[in-house]
Amino acid sequence: MEFRPCIDIHNGKVKQIVGSSLRDEDDRAKENFVSEKDGAYYAKMYREKGLSGGHVILLNPVTSPYYEATVSQARSALSAYPGGLQLGGGVNPENAASFLEAGASHVIVTSYVFSGGRINFENLEKMVSAVGREHLVLDLSCRKKDDRYLVVTDRWQKFTDEEVTVDLMKRLGEFCDEFLIHAVDVEGKASGIETALVSLLSGYADRPLTYAGGIHDIASLTELKRAGGGRINATIGSALDIFGGSLSLEEVLACLSER
Repeated sequence: MEFRPCIDIHNGKVKQIVGSSLRDEDDRAKENFVSEKDGAYYAKMYREKGLSGGHVILLNPVTSPYYEATVSQARSALSAYPGGLQLGGGVNPENAASFLEAGASHVIVTSYVFSGGRINFENLEKMVSAVGREHLVLDLSCRKKDDRYLVVTDRWQKFTDEEVTVDLMKRLGEFCDEFLIHAVDVEGKASGIETALVSLLSGYADRPLTYAGGIHDIASLTELKRAGGGRINATIGSALDIFGGSLSLEEVLACLSER
């Protein structure tokens, strides 16, 4: 179990938001934290601490007037830590290579692959052709609906018909290097993890898997470790002291180093 850091960028600024509040209309989101530091600042911090495999997420669509500023922030982070961070948000076969060239180790994809509410295997194969399986992370971020965890797309705003299951991950694992899963309903709310989702995810072990959502103290991190069988990596945003929260990053790293 590893800690995977994050840099979320919205409207050209490093932020922590409530995931379920994100709206493309007027580029709105409920903010937990807006940093005065840029993406490069956090990337350098992670590099100095030897934390790799983190993700930079673009939270504006390409149609947003803030998109270029958001991409600029992301590129500054990637250049500050070449090979140490993954990049997600609006990635497709046309722009994916440019992010790898900018320093991303992997690109993270949801909406392009889950287009039309289902898995589009033609698009998935195009992504693999564009960057290679070894550079592709599939984001299965999900929300609960009718007691099922369904993949959501378009910056977590649209439900698909695809349920997150071990079988789904086994099918998709042939095409990617890792999975990233945000529990969107608890993302940014510091309300505890989605234990049922984590328990489900613990049944899959073929590829590295990173979970985000609701981790706000050492108790919830320990619960993730227990429910995930020590195999699921963790990312934490709003709760961390580096993003205005009360949970010490050093305390998190110490907890995860314990066997």
